[in-house]
Amino acid sequence: MQAPVLRFSEFTRARAPADDRDRLLQAAKRLAVLAEAFQLTEKEFEKKAQHLAAELTLVIPTFNESANLRELIRRVDAALAGVAWEMIVVDDNSPDGTSALAKGIAQADPRVRCLRRVNRRGLAGACIEGMLASSAPVVAVMDADLQHDERILPQMLEKVRAGADLVVGSRHVEGGSAEGGFSARRAAISDLATRMAKKALRADFSDLMSGFFMLRREIVEDCAPDLVPSGFKILADIVASAKQPLKIKEVGYMFRERIAGESKFDIKVGLDFLGLLLNKVSGGRIPVRFIFFALVGLSGVVIHLMTVNAALAVPGVSFMLAQSIAVLVAMTTNFYINNAITYRDAKLKGFWPQLRGLLYFYVVCGFGAVANVGVAAWLYNIDHVVWISALAGVVMGSVWNFTLSSLFVWRKD
Repeated sequence: MQAPVLRFSEFTRARAPADDRDRLLQAAKRLAVLAEAFQLTEKEFEKKAQHLAAELTLVIPTFNESANLRELIRRVDAALAGVAWEMIVVDDNSPDGTSALAKGIAQADPRVRCLRRVNRRGLAGACIEGMLASSAPVVAVMDADLQHDERILPQMLEKVRAGADLVVGSRHVEGGSAEGGFSARRAAISDLATRMAKKALRADFSDLMSGFFMLRREIVEDCAPDLVPSGFKILADIVASAKQPLKIKEVGYMFRERIAGESKFDIKVGLDFLGLLLNKVSGGRIPVRFIFFALVGLSGVVIHLMTVNAALAVPGVSFMLAQSIAVLVAMTTNFYINNAITYRDAKLKGFWPQLRGLLYFYVVCGFGAVANVGVAAWLYNIDHVVWISALAGVVMGSVWNFTLSSLFVWRKD
């Protein structure tokens, strides 16, 4: 039966009152939509319906990936033919215009959305925000650099449909390899981090360092308050923070070489991951940022001792002067290391902001030293145990310095 053809002009020429004509026009438009649906084949109707509700959201964290974005979308579209999918590009305010490109693409393709983050950095935080912005029952995370093989996405989705809670794109199971995309140094670091993480988190699957995975959105919703937004390895955090044991499956894939753009992997990524492991092993009681702050403080002790020895080697320099120089050098280096690593999401930039922050840091550390000595002396007068008193003073001074530094030196306005 041929679908009815509705002519709006017949209603506009009607002599009925204006309100009646408006109601008739609205009814005609609704009927026209239904008539169009009757004329579509089943396959065409399913394809059209895919744009109404996504089953799968792909979260793509980006920073300077404009050269890869169009090709990524093309490949995903080909791989997920017949699947109702959407893509959320979460961009950390890339200077190369990645967010502008993503929004331009979104005007022509409603399956693509863009979240532009300003004054916030970090892959983990971008992934969390993207997953929480989805309403699809399944979410996946993959990089925009084309190193993750989008062709395994249908296999991953089938495993979720079959009952898996989490499916990991793995380089370490049958069909997987990292040889094409990793340097020997990066591969060695990744392997070491994977072994550490598996022992610390008791995770029983091969590629805990993978940045390519798919899971049920409800799992992210449940554990989101416990996830750490800093850092780069969100998968390990999700596994450690899940409210119940997860049914985990893996699909092997070949890790490709990067074609355009630059890798974000550096020593900060390794430090972030170490901080995350310590945070999770402590049950979340020790903040990741405090772990970094304490590690920087330990490096300051080494710098202090080296500076004292170097100063005493200069003729005529007294121990008091050498100690004073060492304190100043250690505090200064601690400030710049913390600015680069511990507080890099609130990093002070420019000469005057950094000078002001350095002076505040001197003051904070001065009060911290007073707190250290005061607590240590008070405890020593009680029990006369040197190491307990000294350790308590160090802990008190560290907590004081960390708290005031977060409030006054690297505060977020």
